[in-house]
Amino acid sequence: MSARRVLIVHNRYQIRGGEDAVVEREAAALARAGCTVETLFFSNDDIKGPVDRLRAAFEAPHARRGIARVVEAVRRFRPDVVHAHNTFPLVSPGVFAAVRAEGAATVQTLHNFRLACAGALLMRDGQPCETCVTGSAYAAVRHGCYRGSKIGTFAVARMIERHRRIGTWTRDVDAFVVLTPFARGRFVAAGLPPERIVVKPNGLPDPGEPSEAPRQRILFAGRLSREKGVETLKAAAAQLGQSIDVAGEGPLRDTLEGAPGIDLLGTLPGAEVQARMARAAALVVPSLWYEGLPMVVAEAFAAGTPVIASRIGALADLVEDGVTGLLVTPGDPDDLARAMARILADPPAARRMGQAARAAYLRDWTEEATTSALLSIYRRACAARAAAPLPLTTPVLEIAR
Repeated sequence: MSARRVLIVHNRYQIRGGEDAVVEREAAALARAGCTVETLFFSNDDIKGPVDRLRAAFEAPHARRGIARVVEAVRRFRPDVVHAHNTFPLVSPGVFAAVRAEGAATVQTLHNFRLACAGALLMRDGQPCETCVTGSAYAAVRHGCYRGSKIGTFAVARMIERHRRIGTWTRDVDAFVVLTPFARGRFVAAGLPPERIVVKPNGLPDPGEPSEAPRQRILFAGRLSREKGVETLKAAAAQLGQSIDVAGEGPLRDTLEGAPGIDLLGTLPGAEVQARMARAAALVVPSLWYEGLPMVVAEAFAAGTPVIASRIGALADLVEDGVTGLLVTPGDPDDLARAMARILADPPAARRMGQAARAAYLRDWTEEATTSALLSIYRRACAARAAAPLPLTTPVLEIAR
Protein backbone atom coordinates (compact mmCIF):
# COMPACT_ATOMS: atom_id res chain seq x y z
CA MET A 1 0.00 0.00 0.00
CA SER A 2 1.27 3.46 -0.87
CA ALA A 3 1.58 6.00 1.91
CA ARG A 4 -1.70 7.68 2.81
CA ARG A 5 -2.55 10.95 4.44
CA VAL A 6 -4.14 10.32 7.83
CA LEU A 7 -5.79 12.84 10.15
CA ILE A 8 -6.11 11.48 13.70
CA VAL A 9 -8.77 13.10 15.89
CA HIS A 10 -8.84 12.51 19.63
CA ASN A 11 -10.52 14.14 22.63
CA ARG A 12 -7.97 13.75 25.43
CA TYR A 13 -9.05 12.90 28.96
CA GLN A 14 -8.60 15.13 31.99
CA ILE A 15 -6.59 12.38 33.67
CA ARG A 16 -4.14 10.97 31.15
CA GLY A 17 -4.65 7.26 30.62
CA GLY A 18 -3.70 4.37 28.40
CA GLU A 19 -5.95 5.49 25.54
CA ASP A 20 -4.13 8.82 25.21
CA ALA A 21 -0.79 7.01 25.08
CA VAL A 22 -2.10 4.51 22.51
CA VAL A 23 -3.23 7.31 20.17
CA GLU A 24 0.17 9.01 20.30
CA ARG A 25 2.00 5.71 19.83
CA GLU A 26 -0.17 4.74 16.87
CA ALA A 27 0.36 8.10 15.16
CA ALA A 28 4.13 7.70 15.47
CA ALA A 29 3.98 4.13 14.14
CA LEU A 30 1.98 5.23 11.10
CA ALA A 31 4.53 7.94 10.37
CA ARG A 32 7.34 5.38 10.60
CA ALA A 33 5.39 3.20 8.15
CA GLY A 34 5.45 6.00 5.56
CA CYS A 35 2.11 7.73 6.12
CA THR A 36 1.76 11.49 6.30
CA VAL A 37 0.07 11.97 9.66
CA GLU A 38 -1.50 14.97 11.31
CA THR A 39 -3.06 14.90 14.77
CA LEU A 40 -5.90 17.08 16.00
CA PHE A 41 -6.26 16.87 19.78
CA PHE A 42 -9.04 18.29 21.92
CA SER A 43 -8.70 18.58 25.69
CA ASN A 44 -11.28 18.29 28.46
CA ASP A 45 -9.11 20.77 30.36
CA ASP A 46 -10.94 23.38 28.29
CA ILE A 47 -14.10 22.58 30.28
CA LYS A 48 -13.31 24.84 33.22
CA GLY A 49 -16.50 25.66 35.12
CA PRO A 50 -20.25 25.10 35.46
CA VAL A 51 -21.09 27.07 32.31
CA ASP A 52 -18.58 25.10 30.23
CA ARG A 53 -19.85 21.82 31.67
CA LEU A 54 -23.45 22.72 30.88
CA ARG A 55 -22.56 23.74 27.35
CA ALA A 56 -20.51 20.57 26.76
CA ALA A 57 -23.42 18.44 28.00
CA PHE A 58 -25.91 20.26 25.77
CA GLU A 59 -23.60 20.02 22.72
CA ALA A 60 -22.54 16.39 23.30
CA PRO A 61 -24.81 14.96 20.54
CA HIS A 62 -23.45 17.42 17.97
CA ALA A 63 -20.52 19.60 19.03
CA ARG A 64 -20.57 22.16 16.25
CA ARG A 65 -17.43 24.02 17.34
CA GLY A 66 -15.42 20.83 17.54
CA ILE A 67 -16.75 19.60 14.21
CA ALA A 68 -15.87 22.93 12.59
CA ARG A 69 -12.25 22.52 13.74
CA VAL A 70 -12.10 19.04 12.22
CA VAL A 71 -13.63 20.20 8.92
CA GLU A 72 -11.14 23.06 8.77
CA ALA A 73 -8.27 20.59 9.24
CA VAL A 74 -9.72 18.26 6.59
CA ARG A 75 -9.97 21.08 4.03
CA ARG A 76 -6.42 22.20 4.72
CA PHE A 77 -4.71 18.81 5.07
CA ARG A 78 -6.85 16.83 2.59
CA PRO A 79 -6.49 13.43 4.28
CA ASP A 80 -7.45 10.13 2.68
CA VAL A 81 -8.62 8.91 6.09
CA VAL A 82 -9.92 10.62 9.20
CA HIS A 83 -9.34 8.25 12.11
CA ALA A 84 -11.22 9.21 15.27
CA HIS A 85 -10.59 7.76 18.71
CA ASN A 86 -12.45 9.42 21.60
CA THR A 87 -14.95 12.03 20.37
CA PHE A 88 -16.67 12.71 23.72
CA PRO A 89 -17.66 15.42 24.47
CA LEU A 90 -15.94 18.14 22.44
CA VAL A 91 -16.10 16.53 18.98
CA SER A 92 -19.17 14.24 19.07
CA PRO A 93 -20.17 11.47 16.65
CA GLY A 94 -21.61 14.19 14.42
CA VAL A 95 -18.09 14.68 13.08
CA PHE A 96 -18.38 11.60 10.85
CA ALA A 97 -21.17 13.04 8.66
CA ALA A 98 -19.22 16.27 8.24
CA VAL A 99 -16.02 14.42 7.29
CA ARG A 100 -17.96 12.18 4.92
CA ALA A 101 -19.26 15.27 3.16
CA GLU A 102 -15.66 16.32 2.53
CA GLY A 103 -14.92 13.00 0.80
CA ALA A 104 -12.50 11.43 3.29
CA ALA A 105 -12.89 7.87 4.53
CA THR A 106 -13.89 7.56 8.18
CA VAL A 107 -12.51 5.14 10.78
CA GLN A 108 -13.51 4.93 14.46
CA THR A 109 -11.56 3.04 17.12
CA LEU A 110 -13.83 1.94 19.96
CA HIS A 111 -11.66 1.91 23.07
CA ASN A 112 -14.65 1.65 25.42
CA PHE A 113 -18.41 1.09 25.20
CA ARG A 114 -19.69 4.69 25.27
CA LEU A 115 -21.29 4.22 21.88
CA ALA A 116 -23.92 2.09 23.69
CA CYS A 117 -23.40 2.78 27.41
CA ALA A 118 -23.57 6.16 29.13
CA GLY A 119 -21.00 5.02 31.70
CA ALA A 120 -18.78 3.57 28.93
CA LEU A 121 -17.91 0.49 31.02
CA LEU A 122 -20.97 -1.80 30.69
CA MET A 123 -20.89 -1.90 34.47
CA ARG A 124 -23.30 -0.89 37.24
CA ASP A 125 -23.13 -1.43 41.00
CA GLY A 126 -19.86 -3.31 40.63
CA GLN A 127 -21.29 -5.85 38.17
CA PRO A 128 -21.37 -6.13 34.35
CA CYS A 129 -24.52 -4.55 32.92
CA GLU A 130 -25.72 -4.75 29.30
CA THR A 131 -29.16 -3.18 29.71
CA CYS A 132 -28.45 -0.41 27.22
CA VAL A 133 -26.68 -2.57 24.63
CA THR A 134 -29.96 -3.70 23.07
CA GLY A 135 -32.35 -1.44 25.00
CA SER A 136 -32.73 2.31 25.35
CA ALA A 137 -29.72 4.26 26.58
CA TYR A 138 -32.12 6.35 28.66
CA ALA A 139 -32.40 3.40 31.07
CA ALA A 140 -29.05 4.57 32.48
CA VAL A 141 -30.53 7.89 33.66
CA ARG A 142 -32.36 6.28 36.58
CA HIS A 143 -29.04 4.94 37.89
CA GLY A 144 -26.88 7.99 37.16
CA CYS A 145 -24.42 5.79 35.27
CA TYR A 146 -22.31 8.73 34.09
CA ARG A 147 -20.32 9.89 37.12
CA GLY A 148 -23.30 9.37 39.44
CA SER A 149 -25.16 12.29 37.84
CA LYS A 150 -28.65 11.82 36.39
CA ILE A 151 -28.35 15.10 34.50
CA GLY A 152 -24.98 14.15 33.08
CA THR A 153 -26.23 10.67 32.25
CA PHE A 154 -29.21 12.15 30.43
CA ALA A 155 -26.84 14.21 28.27
CA VAL A 156 -24.77 11.17 27.32
CA ALA A 157 -27.85 8.99 26.75
CA ARG A 158 -29.29 11.70 24.52
CA MET A 159 -26.12 11.58 22.42
CA ILE A 160 -26.27 7.78 22.13
CA GLU A 161 -29.95 7.70 21.18
CA ARG A 162 -29.65 10.55 18.68
CA HIS A 163 -26.92 8.84 16.67
CA ARG A 164 -28.70 5.51 16.78
CA ARG A 165 -31.83 7.19 15.45
CA ILE A 166 -30.23 9.15 12.61
CA GLY A 167 -28.07 6.22 11.48
CA THR A 168 -24.61 7.65 12.15
CA TRP A 169 -23.05 4.24 12.77
CA THR A 170 -24.61 2.52 9.76
CA ARG A 171 -24.14 5.41 7.32
CA ASP A 172 -21.19 7.59 8.24
CA VAL A 173 -18.39 5.32 9.50
CA ASP A 174 -16.57 3.22 6.91
CA ALA A 175 -14.71 0.99 9.38
CA PHE A 176 -14.76 0.36 13.12
CA VAL A 177 -11.65 -0.85 14.95
CA VAL A 178 -12.25 -2.90 18.10
CA LEU A 179 -9.56 -4.32 20.32
CA THR A 180 -10.80 -7.84 21.02
CA PRO A 181 -13.27 -10.43 19.68
CA PHE A 182 -15.29 -9.98 22.88
CA ALA A 183 -15.74 -6.27 22.21
CA ARG A 184 -16.75 -7.00 18.63
CA GLY A 185 -19.55 -9.23 19.88
CA ARG A 186 -20.89 -6.52 22.17
CA PHE A 187 -20.91 -3.93 19.39
CA VAL A 188 -22.63 -6.29 16.97
CA ALA A 189 -25.29 -6.79 19.65
CA ALA A 190 -25.57 -3.01 19.92
CA GLY A 191 -26.46 -2.79 16.22
CA LEU A 192 -23.23 -1.86 14.47
CA PRO A 193 -22.83 -3.40 11.00
CA PRO A 194 -20.69 -6.53 11.60
CA GLU A 195 -19.07 -6.38 8.17
CA ARG A 196 -17.43 -3.07 9.10
CA ILE A 197 -16.05 -4.13 12.49
CA VAL A 198 -12.42 -5.28 12.46
CA VAL A 199 -10.48 -6.63 15.44
CA LYS A 200 -7.04 -5.04 15.81
CA PRO A 201 -5.20 -4.88 19.12
CA ASN A 202 -3.08 -1.90 20.09
CA GLY A 203 0.56 -2.28 19.18
CA LEU A 204 3.62 -1.89 21.36
CA PRO A 205 7.29 -1.41 20.42
CA ASP A 206 9.44 -4.38 21.38
CA PRO A 207 11.31 -3.66 24.65
CA GLY A 208 13.79 -6.43 23.84
CA GLU A 209 14.38 -9.90 25.16
CA PRO A 210 13.44 -10.39 28.82
CA SER A 211 16.11 -10.75 31.46
CA GLU A 212 16.88 -14.17 32.93
CA ALA A 213 17.19 -12.68 36.44
CA PRO A 214 14.99 -14.16 39.21
CA ARG A 215 11.59 -12.52 39.75
CA GLN A 216 9.99 -12.17 43.14
CA ARG A 217 7.13 -9.63 43.41
CA ILE A 218 3.59 -9.12 42.15
CA LEU A 219 2.81 -5.82 40.40
CA PHE A 220 -0.44 -3.93 39.87
CA ALA A 221 -0.24 -0.95 37.49
CA GLY A 222 -3.36 1.03 36.71
CA ARG A 223 -6.05 3.38 37.89
CA LEU A 224 -6.97 2.90 41.55
CA SER A 225 -10.72 2.66 41.01
CA ARG A 226 -13.54 0.28 41.74
CA GLU A 227 -13.91 -1.17 38.24
CA LYS A 228 -10.22 -2.11 38.26
CA GLY A 229 -10.85 -4.48 41.17
CA VAL A 230 -8.75 -2.51 43.65
CA GLU A 231 -10.93 -3.53 46.60
CA THR A 232 -10.53 -7.19 45.65
CA LEU A 233 -6.77 -6.68 45.39
CA LYS A 234 -6.66 -5.08 48.83
CA ALA A 235 -8.45 -8.03 50.44
CA ALA A 236 -6.27 -10.57 48.60
CA ALA A 237 -3.05 -8.79 49.56
CA ALA A 238 -3.98 -9.06 53.23
CA GLN A 239 -3.98 -12.86 52.84
CA LEU A 240 -0.83 -13.25 50.76
CA GLY A 241 1.90 -12.69 53.33
CA GLN A 242 4.04 -10.79 50.84
CA SER A 243 3.69 -7.18 49.74
CA ILE A 244 2.31 -6.26 46.33
CA ASP A 245 3.67 -3.27 44.42
CA VAL A 246 0.80 -0.95 43.41
CA ALA A 247 1.59 1.74 40.82
CA GLY A 248 -1.01 4.34 39.91
CA GLU A 249 -3.41 6.92 41.27
CA GLY A 250 -7.18 7.16 41.49
CA PRO A 251 -10.20 7.72 43.70
CA LEU A 252 -9.51 4.69 45.95
CA ARG A 253 -5.94 5.61 46.78
CA ASP A 254 -6.76 6.73 50.31
CA THR A 255 -8.42 3.37 51.07
CA LEU A 256 -5.13 1.61 50.23
CA GLU A 257 -2.92 3.85 52.34
CA GLY A 258 -1.41 1.69 55.08
CA ALA A 259 -3.34 -1.43 54.01
CA PRO A 260 -1.50 -4.67 54.88
CA GLY A 261 0.37 -6.18 51.95
CA ILE A 262 0.15 -3.05 49.78
CA ASP A 263 3.19 -0.95 48.80
CA LEU A 264 1.84 2.21 47.17
CA LEU A 265 4.22 3.57 44.54
CA GLY A 266 2.09 6.42 43.16
CA THR A 267 2.30 7.46 39.54
CA LEU A 268 5.55 6.30 37.97
CA PRO A 269 7.17 7.26 34.66
CA GLY A 270 6.44 4.78 31.90
CA ALA A 271 10.03 3.60 31.80
CA GLU A 272 9.95 2.82 35.53
CA VAL A 273 6.71 0.85 35.19
CA GLN A 274 8.24 -1.17 32.37
CA ALA A 275 11.39 -1.81 34.42
CA ARG A 276 9.35 -3.05 37.39
CA MET A 277 7.20 -5.17 35.08
CA ALA A 278 10.31 -6.80 33.63
CA ARG A 279 11.38 -7.77 37.18
CA ALA A 280 7.92 -8.86 38.43
CA ALA A 281 6.91 -12.48 38.93
CA ALA A 282 3.48 -11.56 37.58
CA LEU A 283 1.24 -8.63 36.73
CA VAL A 284 -2.20 -8.70 38.37
CA VAL A 285 -5.32 -7.33 36.59
CA PRO A 286 -8.28 -8.03 38.93
CA SER A 287 -10.82 -5.97 36.93
CA LEU A 288 -14.57 -6.17 37.48
CA TRP A 289 -15.58 -4.64 34.14
CA TYR A 290 -15.28 -5.56 30.47
CA GLU A 291 -11.82 -4.12 29.83
CA GLY A 292 -11.11 -2.95 26.28
CA LEU A 293 -7.52 -4.03 25.92
CA PRO A 294 -5.48 -2.87 28.92
CA MET A 295 -2.03 -2.03 27.58
CA VAL A 296 -0.46 -3.28 30.80
CA VAL A 297 -1.30 -6.80 29.57
CA ALA A 298 0.56 -6.19 26.30
CA GLU A 299 3.46 -4.62 28.21
CA ALA A 300 3.63 -7.59 30.58
CA PHE A 301 3.59 -10.09 27.72
CA ALA A 302 6.30 -8.12 25.89
CA ALA A 303 8.41 -8.28 29.07
CA GLY A 304 7.88 -12.03 29.40
CA THR A 305 5.76 -11.54 32.54
CA PRO A 306 2.72 -13.75 33.14
CA VAL A 307 -0.62 -12.08 33.94
CA ILE A 308 -3.10 -12.96 36.67
CA ALA A 309 -6.43 -11.61 35.41
CA SER A 310 -10.14 -11.79 36.11
CA ARG A 311 -12.07 -14.31 34.05
CA ILE A 312 -14.33 -11.65 32.54
CA GLY A 313 -14.90 -10.13 29.13
CA ALA A 314 -11.84 -9.68 26.92
CA LEU A 315 -9.41 -10.64 29.69
CA ALA A 316 -10.60 -14.24 29.44
CA ASP A 317 -9.55 -14.20 25.76
CA LEU A 318 -6.26 -12.36 26.26
CA VAL A 319 -4.86 -14.58 29.03
CA GLU A 320 -4.71 -18.32 28.41
CA ASP A 321 -5.20 -19.94 31.79
CA GLY A 322 -2.15 -21.92 32.85
CA VAL A 323 -0.27 -20.95 29.68
CA THR A 324 0.33 -17.17 29.60
CA GLY A 325 -0.93 -16.58 33.13
CA LEU A 326 -3.82 -17.46 35.44
CA LEU A 327 -7.51 -16.55 35.38
CA VAL A 328 -9.45 -15.94 38.59
CA THR A 329 -13.04 -15.33 39.56
CA PRO A 330 -13.75 -11.58 39.40
CA GLY A 331 -14.39 -10.03 42.80
CA ASP A 332 -13.12 -13.11 44.69
CA PRO A 333 -10.13 -12.16 46.89
CA ASP A 334 -9.58 -15.77 48.01
CA ASP A 335 -9.18 -16.96 44.42
CA LEU A 336 -6.90 -14.03 43.61
CA ALA A 337 -4.72 -14.68 46.66
CA ARG A 338 -4.40 -18.36 45.71
CA ALA A 339 -3.31 -17.46 42.18
CA MET A 340 -0.68 -14.98 43.38
CA ALA A 341 0.63 -17.50 45.90
CA ARG A 342 0.84 -20.15 43.16
CA ILE A 343 2.97 -17.89 40.97
CA LEU A 344 5.30 -16.96 43.83
CA ALA A 345 5.67 -20.55 45.01
CA ASP A 346 6.62 -22.02 41.61
CA PRO A 347 9.17 -19.81 39.78
CA PRO A 348 9.89 -22.40 37.04
CA ALA A 349 6.19 -22.59 36.12
CA ALA A 350 5.93 -18.80 36.23
CA ARG A 351 8.92 -18.53 33.92
CA ARG A 352 7.32 -20.94 31.42
CA MET A 353 4.17 -18.84 31.46
CA GLY A 354 6.26 -15.73 30.91
CA GLN A 355 7.95 -17.33 27.89
CA ALA A 356 4.54 -18.20 26.42
CA ALA A 357 3.38 -14.65 27.08
CA ARG A 358 6.39 -13.27 25.23
CA ALA A 359 5.60 -15.54 22.27
CA ALA A 360 2.01 -14.26 22.23
CA TYR A 361 3.29 -10.68 22.13
CA LEU A 362 5.62 -11.43 19.21
CA ARG A 363 2.74 -13.04 17.33
CA ASP A 364 -0.02 -10.46 17.87
CA TRP A 365 1.10 -7.18 19.42
CA THR A 366 4.31 -5.94 17.84
CA GLU A 367 4.18 -2.51 16.30
CA GLU A 368 4.89 -4.01 12.87
CA ALA A 369 1.97 -6.45 13.05
CA THR A 370 -0.59 -3.96 14.34
CA THR A 371 0.46 -1.16 11.98
CA SER A 372 0.18 -3.51 9.00
CA ALA A 373 -3.32 -4.47 10.17
CA LEU A 374 -4.30 -0.80 10.53
CA LEU A 375 -3.09 0.04 7.03
CA SER A 376 -5.24 -2.82 5.75
CA ILE A 377 -8.24 -1.31 7.56
CA TYR A 378 -7.50 2.04 5.92
CA ARG A 379 -7.45 0.38 2.49
CA ARG A 380 -10.80 -1.19 3.26
CA ALA A 381 -12.28 2.10 4.45
CA CYS A 382 -11.06 3.99 1.39
CA ALA A 383 -12.49 1.32 -0.90
CA ALA A 384 -15.83 1.58 0.88
CA ARG A 385 -15.83 5.36 0.54
CA ALA A 386 -14.96 5.13 -3.19
CA ALA A 387 -17.74 2.60 -3.75
CA ALA A 388 -20.38 4.79 -2.09
CA PRO A 389 -19.40 8.42 -2.61
CA LEU A 390 -21.49 11.20 -1.18
CA PRO A 391 -23.58 13.13 -3.76
CA LEU A 392 -21.73 16.30 -4.65
CA THR A 393 -24.85 18.37 -4.01
CA THR A 394 -25.06 17.38 -0.31
CA PRO A 395 -23.91 20.32 1.84
CA VAL A 396 -22.14 19.82 5.16
CA LEU A 397 -24.75 21.69 7.14
CA GLU A 398 -27.53 19.51 5.77
CA ILE A 399 -25.75 16.44 7.17
CA ALA A 400 -24.85 18.17 10.42
CA ARG A 401 -28.47 18.79 11.43
